[in-house]
Formats: sequence, C-alpha cells, structure tokens
Amino acid sequence: MSDYTVGPLFSSPVITRHPANPILSPGNVPYGPAMVFNAGVAKFKGKYVMVFRNDYGDERKGIVAPHHTTNLGLAFSEDGIKWEVQPQPCWSWHDEEVIRVYDPRLTVIGEQCYMCFAVDTKHGLRGGIAVTEDFRSFEVLSLSLPDNRNMVLFPETIGGRYVRLERPMPVYSRGGRDRFDMWMSDSPDLKYWGNSRLLLAVEDVAYANDKVGPGAPPVKTDKGWLTLFHAVDLDRSRGKNGWEDSWKKRYTTGIMLLDLEDPSRIIGRAAAPLLAPEADYETAGGFRNDVIFPGGMILEDSGEVKIYYGAADTVECLATAHVDDLLRLCIEGAVK
Repeated sequence: MSDYTVGPLFSSPVITRHPANPILSPGNVPYGPAMVFNAGVAKFKGKYVMVFRNDYGDERKGIVAPHHTTNLGLAFSEDGIKWEVQPQPCWSWHDEEVIRVYDPRLTVIGEQCYMCFAVDTKHGLRGGIAVTEDFRSFEVLSLSLPDNRNMVLFPETIGGRYVRLERPMPVYSRGGRDRFDMWMSDSPDLKYWGNSRLLLAVEDVAYANDKVGPGAPPVKTDKGWLTLFHAVDLDRSRGKNGWEDSWKKRYTTGIMLLDLEDPSRIIGRAAAPLLAPEADYETAGGFRNDVIFPGGMILEDSGEVKIYYGAADTVECLATAHVDDLLRLCIEGAVK
C-alpha cells in the first residue's frame, strides 16, 4: 500500500477554519511546553473542557525532551473558542513500567467524563480508559494489550454494551512497516473488552497508503453516528518537514456515518478528506508539518459542529461545519 503516492489533497468546501486559529499555542500555557496538541474536548457540567497533550523541548535547537516529561494540560471555556488554561498540568504518569500518557480523548456518559489515552510502557504501547468527575483525579479502568492506541468511546451504550473504536498496530504481521486499520470492540463494563472486528481498512481509503484510525469520539445524529477518522499517506520524496531530519507522512481527516444500532455498519463515507493540511500553522513551522489530527467534535443545538484538531503536532485548532453538510458528504458524496 505504501508504494504509491497519493498526490495533492484539499479540505472540503463545507469546512471553515476558525479565524482565531490556533486557539491554543505553547505561549498560552504557563508552565512552558514546546508543543500543545491532540486535545480531547467535551461539554461537561455547563462548560467546555479541554485536556491537551504537552510535549517539551527546544524548537530553536530542534530538540525534543525525553518522553517521560510529557503530561496532560487542562483548560476551560465558556464558548469553546477562548480558553482559560489551568496553572498546572492535570495528569502525568511515569513509574517503573509506564513512560508517559498522552493523546487524550473525552467522552461524557451520564454524569461522568471518560478519557481514553495512549500509554507508552517499557513493554509496549497500550490504550487506556480512565474516568473523572473533576479533572483533578483520574481512575484508570482498563489498559489494553500492546500494541494499541487512538481509542475513542461512543457517548452511550449500544445494545447494552459500551463501544470503542481503536487502532491496533500489528507491525510483526505487516513486514515491519505501518499498515494499520480501524477496529471496533465492545464491553459490558468498560474494563473487559472483546468482540473485536475490523471497521475500516487502510486500503479502503483512497487518500491513505499507510494507516487509518479513530479521530474524535463519534457524535449522535438522527441519521447515524457522525464519525471522524485520521488517514495517513507516506511519500518517501518528502524531506525535512519539521524539527526532525525527515518527516515523510501527511495526516488528513476523513468522515463517515455509522448505523445507530449497529455501528459496525458504515452507512456512508465521504470520498475525499474533510480536512487536509493547507493553513500555515498546519504546513510550516511545527514539530511535524502536514499533520491534522482531530480529537474532539461537538454538535451544538444550532447545528454547528465544532471540530478540534492538533496541527503540525504543535498547536490546537478549531474548524466548523453545519451538521447537515457533513451528513450530505457522508451520504450523497459517499464512496461508491
């Protein structure tokens, strides 16, 4: 799959980048991270809440701090645009086995907020689920087997079971290269997971040749579960696109609609990306340029959909669209 070149990609005309972008940058955070991105965002107890990833380093020298320094930051907002960053990180995890936690995704179920997150350990990369009521303490409910991450939870049980999307990373069976797909599992209690099945394969997405996986937690509409995913293409001709000597990947965002009662059934999937790297803060000056990674999606009563995404693995941004336009993309503009 990674032997062909995808070519130029563009964002859908239904999407609008917010003029205040980036809505969160390292300079907005008082404790000095070099990168703030890949946030989970939700509405919880009357406010917008954002949990974001902090990485540290020196942009001028192109140096990234050791992984164990990564932690999670916290911000609140009244409108989902202007954010009040809390003075200290809200969570970190580093011990004899765990190296770091990162890439949070927030889902509100009932009166509690659940957070999926990635966990680097000395014996593999795992996906975790925690629950919190105040974002000061987190109870870890489950950790997956290695290697798995990019988990997101549906915001309600379906058929009496919790459902998550995930992206296992079977390097051994893929000849030592990326070729990762999007899967689905379910659970009776958020602790024990099974009934795993393939939802979307990388070869199904014309603008991906490397991997596909979950983005933001799905949003319920009367037509189905509106679901974002990340899609990655690899171009070996790409050179130095960021701090590293070379960065050859591009991350875009796709969108699809899943059946309300059986979310393993894809009703429709937009044929082209919803968001592709185009703005300066997505394509230049970041740690890894040409990266868009959606981590939060909120459907407002007005029909506006807020999509929060990390850009260039350095800043957090916001794009908007109307839910009717997104549904049309998935149904009328779907892959044939």
